[in-house]
Amino acid sequence: MAKRLFDLICSGLGLLLLWPVLLAAALWIKLDSPGPVLFRQTRVGRHGVPFTIHKFRTMRAAPGAQITVGEDPRITRAGRLLRASKLDELPQLWDVLRGVMSLVGPRPEVPRYVALYPAELREVVLSVRPGITDPASLCFRNESELLAKATDPEREYVEVVLPAKLRLAADYVHSASLIGDVRLILATLGALKN
Repeated sequence: MAKRLFDLICSGLGLLLLWPVLLAAALWIKLDSPGPVLFRQTRVGRHGVPFTIHKFRTMRAAPGAQITVGEDPRITRAGRLLRASKLDELPQLWDVLRGVMSLVGPRPEVPRYVALYPAELREVVLSVRPGITDPASLCFRNESELLAKATDPEREYVEVVLPAKLRLAADYVHSASLIGDVRLILATLGALKN
């Protein structure tokens, strides 16, 4: 209950205080390339229930992998900066406010990758609301650069990155606390400055 109250207060305040940034980003995206301002995608949430995640669109509408690798040519000029600063994640404050996400929790995956979760980890990781940030977000902050170095990025993601993320997510779920969440939020904000 305390976590949900914390999420409601922080996401509401965040949307209220950051509306000029959200508006500026939306205008820049619209002027930079054709397409919608928001990127919407089905992700798997708490108890395996699918939901629609919202982010600022950072890529051109073009067919491609569900993972972003290195200097993906689909990334727009605005998208490059939005991704680097993580401002593309700000619309997820709305997802937190509506109760399908939390500020801190395991990052939500697309159904295709959730289908690969080992049963014991799936149950643990999907027992809580997914979050905007978590320990894996910090550990794999430069994931696209890491995948760019792999011979087969998809295989690297499935066999190396995803299992590591799942272990971190399960560890988070087992030791989650409000104080721990505040520390993770502060660590995430600190990582944005670097």
